[in-house]
Amino acid sequence: MPEAGSSSRSRGVSRRPEEEVIERRGPGRAEASDLLARFRKTAGQAAPQPASAAGAGARGVAEVAADIVARAARFLPGGTADAETDLFDAGLSSVDAVELVAVMARELDVRVSLDDVFADARPRRLAQRWAAAAGLPTAVAEAATASPSPNAPALEAPSPNGSPAIAPVVFRASADGADEDLEMILADLALADRLPFSHQAEPVPPRRILLTGATGYLGSHLLLDLLRQGDAHVVCLVRAADDAAAERRLADALASFDQPWSAEVRRRVTVLAADLRKPRLGLPDDSWASLAQEIDSIVNVAAAVDFLRGYPSLRQTNVLGPLLLAELAMTGRPKPLHHVSSVAVFNEVGIEKMGEDDPVAHIDRLFAGYDKSKWAAEAVLRRTREHGLTVTFLRPGAIGGHTRTGVYNPRDLSTGLIGAFSRYRTVPAFKFMNLAPVDWISKVAATVVFDPKAWGQNYNLTGRAETLPELVKDMKLAGMNVRVANWRDWRDDLLQRHEAEPVPELDFLVRILRSPTAMKLFEALMFGPEAGAERTEALVTRHRLPMAERYGAQAQLKAFERMAKDGVARLPSREDPPYLSFRERTKGHVGPVGDDRDTKCRMALTLSIASMYQVVRHRKIDVRGEVTCERLHPEPLTVTAGEIWVRPDEGVPLQHGSDHPLLRYRLVLADRDGGRWWLEGWKTARASRDFWKQTRTIDVTIGREDEPASLAGVVKVPGKSFVPDQIDGIRVDPRLSAQEQRLAKLAWLSWFFVQVGMGLAEPTLRVAADLLDLRRDAIDRDKDKLQRKIRKLMIKREQTR
Repeated sequence: MPEAGSSSRSRGVSRRPEEEVIERRGPGRAEASDLLARFRKTAGQAAPQPASAAGAGARGVAEVAADIVARAARFLPGGTADAETDLFDAGLSSVDAVELVAVMARELDVRVSLDDVFADARPRRLAQRWAAAAGLPTAVAEAATASPSPNAPALEAPSPNGSPAIAPVVFRASADGADEDLEMILADLALADRLPFSHQAEPVPPRRILLTGATGYLGSHLLLDLLRQGDAHVVCLVRAADDAAAERRLADALASFDQPWSAEVRRRVTVLAADLRKPRLGLPDDSWASLAQEIDSIVNVAAAVDFLRGYPSLRQTNVLGPLLLAELAMTGRPKPLHHVSSVAVFNEVGIEKMGEDDPVAHIDRLFAGYDKSKWAAEAVLRRTREHGLTVTFLRPGAIGGHTRTGVYNPRDLSTGLIGAFSRYRTVPAFKFMNLAPVDWISKVAATVVFDPKAWGQNYNLTGRAETLPELVKDMKLAGMNVRVANWRDWRDDLLQRHEAEPVPELDFLVRILRSPTAMKLFEALMFGPEAGAERTEALVTRHRLPMAERYGAQAQLKAFERMAKDGVARLPSREDPPYLSFRERTKGHVGPVGDDRDTKCRMALTLSIASMYQVVRHRKIDVRGEVTCERLHPEPLTVTAGEIWVRPDEGVPLQHGSDHPLLRYRLVLADRDGGRWWLEGWKTARASRDFWKQTRTIDVTIGREDEPASLAGVVKVPGKSFVPDQIDGIRVDPRLSAQEQRLAKLAWLSWFFVQVGMGLAEPTLRVAADLLDLRRDAIDRDKDKLQRKIRKLMIKREQTR
């Protein structure tokens, strides 16, 4: 909850800890996780006291707002803002917001919470929130606020088609944030009525497309799919100082998402430096006019996606930006506008249907500023539909990682949730999760852009929804047994565990969960219905696109691997309870390298896997157990770390020989006196009929740590223990159901015996290939051998004479 502001320092709360964090940061930025942690600790020590009229309170709201502007300028790239500028739009980052809160408290004695900044980052509103909490007047003198913000100019000159350009007004309302949101939305809806009436766009595939948001996750993929779907040229609007900087930014963004920036892509893409938040995109009048005449389709993907920021902080990009593009679409030749919206327009608690043509949520029942902004954008564009504009709504849900490249959006809510599920092994009870991979969403969206018959409709690009039973089953089979908890318990548990052991990659999710609006937002997300997509399914069928499939374990595999590599998610590991395990007992003899094998050696091992992913992807088995060998130590040695590789190096023969590796053992051993040893073993296959013996025989070498091998020998798995231990003795995680246990055992045996069978067959196939080698060089070699043999016989005959 927001902290109460005060005009004098609260003596019960020390602000020095967070100030020290900021002051120590040097030339770089303080980590958001460190700053937030310090804020939470100090905030919990004592409640701030009500403000007096002294200090900052002696000044009016306008003067305090001006002071906030001056302090905020330190964190802004351009260093310029005014009381009506949204600081996030001006370049303030989340880390900067934390630092700004501390600076305001330290230098201005103005205390607002981080939630206040995210809700509405305009300095005037911050000053009003502080004044309201302090019991001071919140009104702003008219003289002090008469001049409009640079980002919200007065009505402009007529546009090229003779209509007045849309000019967002500077809006001021009461100090009540909820009331102001609704009044501001109503004022924004009225702006659409200023647009002229238009004709429907000509129903022909586009030749020159204007694309916004190409530097984002979905936009970068959509750019490439637009180029693949047709031969249209794409004009990308990118926020930058000039066109050259815009092109560099686009190239960097494409590279970060594993997308090409090749010569062919550059030939078909024009990059313009523009800003969706500025009148006429920040372009000169002649550039605006020429752009309106040249393009024949507009695709809007750009959006400010932040679940912490309020509607006033998001409206410039998410509402007024689409309205500006609608004006561009109506200027000159009518052009279709394809707007990427979101199923967030349905995020009302208790909503029963989310079909493509179903009514969206009631605006007064939406809680997150982002949801409100997407709702308002659709509302203003529906009004432009009534004015004749061809507007298409494309509504993705959560956007998952790419099914082939594994690229994912680190700031998507689904990324944080999947990471939290895998890391903490708890899942909140939910009904549906509307989630689809980015490559499928992008491909369907590009198809709509090039199909005139599909224009002007609503499409839910949500794929097939994930359900709780399917998710839990997938995670169980992947070796991640999760506990299902109710939403509030899951949230509290996650916050406690993250505070105890912070995971920086999940900080953004934790900040959202700590937000007062998160409770209602997640309630709507977790208990909402599955999004209907009949029209999208018909489009996919008509164009023979891949049908929507559940974004399950197989589809997520590549993305999950990258998430685990980046620290967002956690794969099953040796420390987890084993998914499947069995025993392997061996006995044999070892001796000094090159000498007789005169010492008995026994191994009692437990082989386990954390998940089938571990063996299918990495072909590794974890090993625990003991090794008994009197030449090493009178008592058994403990396996402290051990792995077995199945068919290492794809079964390539060892040292160019005829033995093909089946299994490679690598164990780290520790004796009771602290000595450390290593053991390496090989099961190999040869072109021989004793397959049963080959699968049970291990050639071993043993040596002290960091020293060469001192012992070598052979150990074998007794034939009578092989089946009882390694087949009948397989133990599966008891938390799985009986059916899942049988499936796990069958999957393991099928995979393992296929691998061993391939390993045993390879040497025989290699010998057969050598025998049937009819290549010219092989025939020549045989001729040479025959000629040499004839010469030897002739020499021998001459000698006998």
